[in-house]
Order: sequence, then C-alpha cells, then structure tokens
Amino acid sequence: MSSEDHKFDADSVEKNQLDVGVHVVADGRHKFDVASIDLVQRQLKQRHVQMIAIAGTLGTGLFLGSGKALSGAGPVGALIAYALVGSVAYSSLCSIGEMTSHAPISGTFPHFAARWVDPALGFAVGWNYFYTNVITVPVEITGAQILITYWDSNANHAGIYTAIIIVFACATNIFGVRYFGEAEFMFSIIKLTMITGLILVGLIIDLGGAPNHHRLGFQYWKNPGVLAGAQLEPTHVGLDRFLGILNVLVQASFSFQGMELVAIAASETENPRRNIAKAVRRVFFRILVFYILGIFITGLIVPYNDPNLLQSTGTAAQSPYVIAMTNAGIKVLPSIINAGVMTSAFSAANSFLFCSSRILYGLALRGQAPKIFARCTNSGLPLVAVAFSSIFAFLALMNIASGSATVFNWFVNLSTVGGFFGWGSINLTYLYFHRGMKYQGIDRKKLHYWNPFQPWLSIWGLSWCIFFIIINGFSVFWDFTAAGFLTAYINIPLFFGLYFGYKYVKKTEIWKPEEMDFVTGIPTPEETEGPYYPPEGFWQKLAAILF
Repeated sequence: MSSEDHKFDADSVEKNQLDVGVHVVADGRHKFDVASIDLVQRQLKQRHVQMIAIAGTLGTGLFLGSGKALSGAGPVGALIAYALVGSVAYSSLCSIGEMTSHAPISGTFPHFAARWVDPALGFAVGWNYFYTNVITVPVEITGAQILITYWDSNANHAGIYTAIIIVFACATNIFGVRYFGEAEFMFSIIKLTMITGLILVGLIIDLGGAPNHHRLGFQYWKNPGVLAGAQLEPTHVGLDRFLGILNVLVQASFSFQGMELVAIAASETENPRRNIAKAVRRVFFRILVFYILGIFITGLIVPYNDPNLLQSTGTAAQSPYVIAMTNAGIKVLPSIINAGVMTSAFSAANSFLFCSSRILYGLALRGQAPKIFARCTNSGLPLVAVAFSSIFAFLALMNIASGSATVFNWFVNLSTVGGFFGWGSINLTYLYFHRGMKYQGIDRKKLHYWNPFQPWLSIWGLSWCIFFIIINGFSVFWDFTAAGFLTAYINIPLFFGLYFGYKYVKKTEIWKPEEMDFVTGIPTPEETEGPYYPPEGFWQKLAAILF
C-alpha cells in the first residue's frame, strides 16, 4: 500500500483511546469497516461464553481417543503428548484472546490475518478453516450415530438416526445464536459433570474402592511400563517409543481442536472484551484438570497393552474408563457414559457448524466470499451462511453406504491438517499484531486481556504447529502408499495454492508495522461493554466463579 493511501484519523484514534503514536487508517478497498452491513447481534450471555470456553471441545477425542493414545504411547508417553499439545493450544488461545480483546468483530482470526499480515493469508486461512470445520460436522454426526449402536445394533436404522441428528444440529443453528448458546450451555454442563465423575471414579478404582477392592496404585507404570512403541521400529526400542509419542502427538491435537470457538463467537457476545478475557484466563486450568489429569488417571487404571483398547467400536466400549469399570466389576455406568459421549458428539457437530458458518460470513463481509453469504435476518442470523454450511452435514449419510464410505474418509483425512494451519496462522498473526502495536505506540497492557509471556507464547505455538504439519503423516513412510501420502500432505499445497493464488490475482502485499490499521471498524470498549456489577451474596459469587 502506498503512503498516500493512508489517512490519519484523529477522531478514530481519540475514540479508541489509543496512546499517542503512529495510527493508520487503511483505505476503503480493504473493507475493514463493515459495521453498516454486519448485522449479527450480541445475544450470547456471560454464562454461555464461559461454559463454551470451559467445555466446548470436550468430546469424543478425549472420552474415546484417550484409550488409543494410551495404547499408542503408554501412560507417560500419552501424558507428554497431551501436555505438549495442551501448551500449544493454550498459546494459540492466548494469542487470539489478546487480538479479540482489541477487536471483538466478525471475521475473527482470518480477518486479523488479512488485516495485520497479508489479505492473501486471511483468504487462505479463512477458506481452509471453513473447510476444516464444515467437513468435521458430518464426522461428528457419524460419531454420534455410531454411539447409538451401543443400544441398537440394527444397521438398517443407521440412516434414520443419522437423519434425525442432522435435523437437530441444523435446527439448533438455524433458530439463532441464542438457542445455540442455550444448547451448548446444557451440553457443557453434561460434559463437565461426566468428565469430573469419570476422573473421580477412576481415582476410586485406582485406590481400591471398586467392588473388587483391588488397589492398583502405579502398578501399570511398572508392568507393562510407562512407554509403548509405535511398532514401526520393533528392533530399536528407544526409537520405536519416540515414534509412539510422535504418533500420539498428532492424535492428541484433534482432542484440543476447536478451542478458539469462544473467540469466533466474540462478535455475538455481550460484553465481549470482558467475557473473552475471563474465558481465556480459565483455559489453562481447564487443560490442566480435564485433559492432563484425565490422561494421568487413565494411565493408572488401564494397562496400555489391554486388548480392549485396540477395539474400534466407536462406542463407550472402547473408552478406557469403561474398560477399567468392567475390569473392576462396575456394571451400571458404561451405558450412562455412552449417553454422555453421544451428547458430546452432537455438541461438537453443533459447534463446528456454528464455527464454519461464522467464518464464511466473515469472509463474505469483506469480499473474500460471495456477497450472498453476508445476508442476515432481522434477528441477526447469517441465514444463508448457516444454510450453506448445513448442507455439508448430509455428507454423514455417505458413511452408511460402503462404497461412499471410502470417499467420505478421504474428505476427513484431507481436513486433518487444517486445524494445525488454523493454530499456526493465529500465532503468526499475533507476532505481526504485537510488532505493529509496539511500533505504533499502542499499550497492550490497556487491553482487557494481555499475556505477559507474549510474544514467546506465540513463537512456541507457531514452531510446534509447523512441526505437527510436517510429521502429520510420518508413519506412511514405513508402509508407503500414494493414497496415504496424499491424504496426509495434500492440504499443504492446497493452503499455499489459496495463498499465492489470491496474492497473484489481487496483488496483495505483507503489511509493514507502519501500515497496520488498528482503528477502522473496531468498536470502542464504551460501545461493547456494559457496566460491571460485582456479585453480591453467596449465590451470585458462586455463579460468578462457575460462569
């Protein structure tokens, strides 16, 4: 962008209460100010946002996938993998949390990338993230349908159950963000109750409180051991165990995907700066308690070589907690757990559908997707974007026919790297954001949320995301197939194809610190934040702690 395209807007600077420094307002062709056509409404309340932040991504990846992680790397190997991926997820959320605290607007991190890094990056990230989320919707719907087979194994009923789940997931989003918020609030309570109960039951089993009164302690850490191998290099035990941890790293990442949902919903959240800041601060403890502690307990109560861990039923029968309960003589809980996991799969489908529609809407607002997707109803629902995203939910029906299932699995595998590109782009964008704020003399400490460990957190997150993308399909090199290699790595050329294609057509350039616009189209705290009323009395204070 040339210097004459920049205009210093004193009113906007004063309005945003920025520090004295260099403040740039970009020209209109970048469509940074879309307030006149952005018609979504702030209908998500504090309790909705907090529960979505705490339990939004707790799902089948943790409840069922933790068993696969345990068998693949052993108790300590799985713990290392989940702790490392948890740190990357936390870094990414801290980065997007700070940027959202400055700009709680539609379009979220794809727009931030376009605004502070390069419009071409925003285009590539936006469409890549839309695809990743929208294709995950039928995956989660399929997962929910498979969980129903725990009670009804009649294959002829699969289509009926799938159709019912699709209708409910689409209806929840089409009715509006308030209904989405209430649904996720209830699902989050169910998931939190279940994971808390499972951790407690697991601890009771380990300490000998189960019907068989057998105290386990750390006996499974001694026999069969703390690390399992990937079975890729059986003659080199140390290398094989290292490869086992690498394998679980990629798998663990899927359990954390979607944590950024709370920031994507910022443009539809009441008091977004205050609520997003509160939500991000709590995420560290959420990761520590529900993910790390959950995996730790799992490693205590089930040996990694238990043959039941290797089954892929897709139901609660493969959950390590259910295996431990069965071994300990507890009979009632497995069915209850299956019901809880089923609601979590439905909740995930619901959330990914919300994410994909809002990303598509944000792209359309700024001319990076067809304008029709920016249309809203009078109640603030981006109906066309939601309806288009809902169409992809019907891909779940492909999984019923055996011939179509292969094609469906290709779609799934192609989307696996998309989440890593999303996290990596968030951290990369933050580095540019941080540099631009510093150059233009804007004090980050005046934001509702800022992290003293930045920019080191984003550097940590970006570095590991690049590593995850590279090793995503490393096991294919031990048993090479062209199909396996393409599904693991084709997303890389697709992403860069989007980036360089848009860059070539639109002739975009990477923003310099003195060119970054931190003003246009960003509402002031006075415009978004209502008055704060501190809680009074016991119940209000308890609600403030929980929600």
